[in-house]
Amino acid sequence: MTATQHPVFTVGHSNHSLEAFLELLRAHGIDEVADVRSSPYSRYTPHFSHRVLSEALESAGIGYAFLGGELGGRPRDRSCYDAEGRVRYDRLAESDEFDDGIRQIVHGADERRVVLMCAEKEPLDCHRTLLVARALAERGVAVAHIHADGSLEEHATAMDRLVSLHKLSPVQQIDMFAMEGPDNGGAPRSRDELIADAMARQTAKVAYVGAEPIVGGDDWENGY
Repeated sequence: MTATQHPVFTVGHSNHSLEAFLELLRAHGIDEVADVRSSPYSRYTPHFSHRVLSEALESAGIGYAFLGGELGGRPRDRSCYDAEGRVRYDRLAESDEFDDGIRQIVHGADERRVVLMCAEKEPLDCHRTLLVARALAERGVAVAHIHADGSLEEHATAMDRLVSLHKLSPVQQIDMFAMEGPDNGGAPRSRDELIADAMARQTAKVAYVGAEPIVGGDDWENGY
């Protein structure tokens, strides 16, 4: 038994036409879009800017909620950034604002089919997966990712794909020069440990790095 009546879905608007995007939502019976971009605007695909998108969704009978303040990948809170200006997902996940956003998603998924929307086409390249979906899964919520071709990938399958992407082995190699005695073959790692390692590596690649937290405007790129 999962923590919500319905699974939570994720999707990237990528460079879809508006009609193609609506078809993706209809195909999976989506009732509401939760926009988790830090800034809901786009210069390159202006039909995914806040006003145009929300009006199109309303016309299609689909709800819209902006949760970029709670669940966006570029928080205003400077304590969520490290010394190099990179967002620390672990710190962000511990914030009260993030917890409030997660609670809103969980509550919504008890009543309707909700999709987390960000910009990136590939779910593994986006904070919607590495941060938000991870937090939901840890709370027992079923999560599935909608791909650009309409196919659906369960979150657990996406995590296995992430582990393969980083070529991680169930056996952690140990520095033989640091070992004492003959046993230097390596230590076995659980699936959870492999996923945590893969998540850390991927987050280091895709987490936003910048001198200033987002304050608004046309700066949604790279899945934030």
